[in-house]
Amino acid sequence: MAERYQVVIVGGGPVGVALGVELGMRGVSCAVVERFPEPQRIPKGQNLTARTLEHFYFWGIVDELRAARVMPNNYPIAGVTAYKHLMSDYWYLPPGRETVRSFYYEQNERLPQYCTEAVLRRKMATLPGVTGLFGWNVESVEQDDHGVRVEIVETSGERDGYAWGGFTAGQAPFSTGGERRTLEADYVVGCDGARSLVRETAGIASSGEDFDQKMLLAVFRSRELHEAFERFPEVTTYRALDPDLQGYWMFFGRVDVGEGWFFHAPVPNDANLDDYDFQALLDRAAGFEFRAEFDHVGFWDLRVLVADAYRSGRLLIAGDSAHSHPPYGGFGLNNGLEDIVNLGWKLAAVLQGWGGESLLDSYGEERRAVFWETGQDFIAAGIRSDREFLERYSPERDRAEFEEAWERIGRGSRVGVYEPNYEGSPVVWGPPGGVCSAHGSHTFAARAGHHVPPGVLSSGRGVHEEFGAWFTLLAFGAPEGAVAPFERAARELNVPLKVVRDTFEEGRAAYESRLVLVRPDQYAVWCGDALPSSVSASVLLARAVGRAEP
Repeated sequence: MAERYQVVIVGGGPVGVALGVELGMRGVSCAVVERFPEPQRIPKGQNLTARTLEHFYFWGIVDELRAARVMPNNYPIAGVTAYKHLMSDYWYLPPGRETVRSFYYEQNERLPQYCTEAVLRRKMATLPGVTGLFGWNVESVEQDDHGVRVEIVETSGERDGYAWGGFTAGQAPFSTGGERRTLEADYVVGCDGARSLVRETAGIASSGEDFDQKMLLAVFRSRELHEAFERFPEVTTYRALDPDLQGYWMFFGRVDVGEGWFFHAPVPNDANLDDYDFQALLDRAAGFEFRAEFDHVGFWDLRVLVADAYRSGRLLIAGDSAHSHPPYGGFGLNNGLEDIVNLGWKLAAVLQGWGGESLLDSYGEERRAVFWETGQDFIAAGIRSDREFLERYSPERDRAEFEEAWERIGRGSRVGVYEPNYEGSPVVWGPPGGVCSAHGSHTFAARAGHHVPPGVLSSGRGVHEEFGAWFTLLAFGAPEGAVAPFERAARELNVPLKVVRDTFEEGRAAYESRLVLVRPDQYAVWCGDALPSSVSASVLLARAVGRAEP
């Protein structure tokens, strides 16, 4: 007999488990199916942004996440870039995410992905409506007008590795000779990686840029490297730009402070695990010979691909299933978690009856546009920009010209202009001609389609501490006559709404609007001092939840 859930999540890495947490906390019954019984100990996805830490705050586990870090407390999360190798005379420490820290309620964090996943698994285990099926493999997914059907089989044995970015380490596959089960649900969400079965079943193609470049991932231990890098300020990543590598990075990342490292670099496309000299490549990037004890080596393919759609009927995709890309800039896991926070409340709203079906379409319209620009304008463009710089400038050809250009790029940063927003969303009252974009600017003024920055209430509590689990109306100095229509509309539409009242001064005046309607994912739907004469609160709220406007 089939087991019934509202949502089946295929893939139980950090994105899939986080979606289980998000849905479980919103009262949605779901099953998370993951072939690996335990998190895979590959130290990827380490840099978590301040925005991502906000998610953990709202899930009630931000302190647990910070306690799970491997790095010492307050160890700087930053990176140096060197010319040719890490012993070069030319290196810089560019501005990082600390430049936008004040626009978020939490500060960023760094820890291996398997630590993050373990924290999420523990939280999920406390939610009675969520079933974790770890050690189970999905064999097939089918959908019809009434629901979805997922066939799963218990796996026997594990393999050391992971499916990400075209990983091809060649380990033995899983064997699947165990018990079989059938799951039925209203929706399936594929969080099952770059080779997503859910995406393939849905018939969703991907587009983007394939660099036709094989990359190495090595995980190793070396005290010598740690001691050599004491020439730099305390940082966590070390990037070498070698002119012969056409803009592709060689970079080291700390797993801990002392001896744990991971390393990425381009290799010849015909390189194989049996006879390639990994140590020589590490020495080349470091700029000296050192001893390394390898824990893991594998290859992945350098691509920036985005699914052409994020939904097909009752099948949806998120995380690496929706967008695959190199581990440059910390965009991967952070964007995956942003996907599921966007999708989670919308799925819950539809399943609970107060959200319209078009709300699910807005998930893809918002998130796909953001990652398309992330992939093209920040990841792929960064590779091309480094290549062009190295072709144009060289200390061997013109030292003075190179040094001037090197100093100039060392002062630059694109962190400030990376500000994903949904101004063009069909469920947001954005500006005329607005589009959903990864490009933006950081400001404390509240703007429709943008993340709401932190503020302080007259009580001393943070505005984010008072956000409701669903919709929130910030009413700062607004008369009751302006607030009442929202409360009435919420009752009529059965939309859960919390009103936060306060004065319009000090920590609230920076919003520049007395009324700010905030979605469950902390993005503003509408801002103003009063409703326009042509728009009612009912019309505004109905659009925000994907329902026909009354």
